Amino acid sequence: MVRVGLIGFGMAGQAFHSPVIRGVAGMELACILERRGTRAQEKYPAIRVARTLDELLADKQIQLCVIATPNDSHFDLAKACLLAGRDVVVDKPFAPTLAESTELVRLAAERGRLITVYQDRRWDGDFATIKKIAHSGDLGTIVEYECRFDRFRLEPKPNAWREKADQPAAGVLFDLGPHVIDQALVLFGEPKSITASAFCQRETSKVDDSFDVCLEYPGLRAVGRARIIAYAPGPHFLIHGTKGSFVKYGMDPQEARLRADQYPQGTDWGPDWGKEAEELWGTLSLVGEPSLKVKTERGDYRGFYANVRDAIEKKTPLEVTPEQALRTMRAVMLAHKSSRERRTVEWSETTE
Repeated sequence: MVRVGLIGFGMAGQAFHSPVIRGVAGMELACILERRGTRAQEKYPAIRVARTLDELLADKQIQLCVIATPNDSHFDLAKACLLAGRDVVVDKPFAPTLAESTELVRLAAERGRLITVYQDRRWDGDFATIKKIAHSGDLGTIVEYECRFDRFRLEPKPNAWREKADQPAAGVLFDLGPHVIDQALVLFGEPKSITASAFCQRETSKVDDSFDVCLEYPGLRAVGRARIIAYAPGPHFLIHGTKGSFVKYGMDPQEARLRADQYPQGTDWGPDWGKEAEELWGTLSLVGEPSLKVKTERGDYRGFYANVRDAIEKKTPLEVTPEQALRTMRAVMLAHKSSRERRTVEWSETTE
């Protein structure tokens, strides 16, 4: 049994970590660090609530610490947990800078501890479908790939730290960028260059609320986009190849259910968890053949924590390795540099 201490009980801790951890056999959510308020105690009355990090770490049987706090605290908290001899999961983004992320990886290796980043979108059903199609060869040579996160929010959320100009690592490029960039890197590897623009669609936004990021490869462009004013969303995924195209509308259903507390208790989530409605299946159009619907693979974010459990107990290789986490952070920071300097940056450049 891997005993887990969850640090932070905002939206990330409540919706994306605590229920998923509790849904994995062989994991126990043993303690939640909530510095103020009573949400954790109300939701999980049987779980111990700590008010300080020292109080959580005083329980020597907690082996894994999960950091689900604002981005500017990731480095200090992860470092403290590693120095206390604990394995660590950090919510994305890894840390506000590549240097801090690299230091955490170095420290984890020095201490013989596990460290990884919660790239849960790898366990989206539609991304699993995209991987199968991209690797099948059915589309021929892929020349264009696009992933979009379209939303419609005309006003910033009140008091949301992600939307405050004085908050380090704020803005949507730090928030959603790690998702779309990590997925592109999983599919295609390191690009030769990055061109990006992080901008504001809303007049009231204090930090970027939208972005375009283009990862350029020989003969291929992989584009990630996010929009805050998109009442009629575009395709979530789009792939064009020399033998055809694949177009997929709609988002994986897991996020909406987790945010709405619509998930089973315990570890048996049933065969319908993560299954997508047929009307949202993507369309595969191949040259000379009728278009057909492709059943979306079943998504399950519990796969991330099941892999972490096995990495701790059985030394199974991590799905999200520290090296991959650093690669994603390098791309995020280069995208910021490209947007800031209004130019294409090479992969080999420094991130400053």
